[in-house]
Amino acid sequence: MRKILFIALGLLLIIGSYFTYNYFIENKKKQKEKVSKIVASVFYNTVKNTEIPLVITANGTLEAKTRISLFSEVQGILMSNRKSFKPGTNYKKGEVIIQINSDDFYTSLQSQKSNFYATLVAVIPDIKLDFPNQFEKWNTYVSNFNLEKPLAPLPKSTTDKEKFFISGRGINTAYYSIKNLEVKLAKYTLRAPFNGVLTEATVSNGSLIRPGQKLGDFINLNHYELAVSVNSDHIEFLKIGKTVTLHNTDRTKTYTGKVTRINSKVNTNSQTLFAFIDIKDPYLKEGMFLEADIQAKSESNAIRIARNLLVNDHQIYIIKDNKLELATVSPVFYSDTSVVLKGLKDGESYLAKPVPGAYQGMLVKVINNKTL
Repeated sequence: MRKILFIALGLLLIIGSYFTYNYFIENKKKQKEKVSKIVASVFYNTVKNTEIPLVITANGTLEAKTRISLFSEVQGILMSNRKSFKPGTNYKKGEVIIQINSDDFYTSLQSQKSNFYATLVAVIPDIKLDFPNQFEKWNTYVSNFNLEKPLAPLPKSTTDKEKFFISGRGINTAYYSIKNLEVKLAKYTLRAPFNGVLTEATVSNGSLIRPGQKLGDFINLNHYELAVSVNSDHIEFLKIGKTVTLHNTDRTKTYTGKVTRINSKVNTNSQTLFAFIDIKDPYLKEGMFLEADIQAKSESNAIRIARNLLVNDHQIYIIKDNKLELATVSPVFYSDTSVVLKGLKDGESYLAKPVPGAYQGMLVKVINNKTL
């Protein structure tokens, strides 16, 4: 019985080994699944060499070309005016911007004028006796003397004796002292030197104004200047008087300006320098951000491509027989987003958009064609 059991177990082991062997043989005979090669779908452009205008693009913020900061040279209370002294208020040339109370100073000036008039009246009899030929002009001057008007120029002395006499009586000294006070009186009133607008006001009606205190800023509305930073490599294309086209950030409006100044100092960190563009337009406002297109020159037999298509700064991928190949090119002009280059033949195809992981000999499938 025991012998029969061992024989049965042996047969079962042999049969199991047979089926197990066949199972592994069958799996080994199955062909491995073929790995399909990945073919990237790409966009491409066809080379068409033309004459490419080179344009330097720069940007900056508008500043008023004509700007004055208003400071007080006298002391007093800021008086109410026909127009409020607040930002945004417009003034025409000659219109009063600020009026500071000058009652005390004006009274002192009138007192000085009265003393001067009394001095003149006192010397008239002496002039009539000692300088009869000069009496008429001095008598006319005294007769026309008006305390409410600025002093008229003194009559000119024709002889040294007359000059010494007038100076000895203190007339010249008193005259110039009063003229100095008249100049100071005028500083209590600030008038607009040109048509413009108040952009900043640091005081209000009733404020006590002190000498040297800043009162605000006043700018011309129609005259602006744009400072743009330009790469020092492009300085050869900048000339004073060169016309420049400007745009707003959306490029929906266009303005025209001229290069008026070029800073000769190059920033050591950025290797750029500033060019200043003069612009006149009533629709512009200080602080606006503008882009300037500065025409440099034209490059013949060249194309313009996106800057991110360059490989190693002097190669790009072209397409031949549905494969990528690296072609050596000669970049001649860079902008922020594009590059103008030479070295490709008309009709050649190159990538229109970068392909992640691109390499020499990579298989590609063309799905679009854009011609430059």
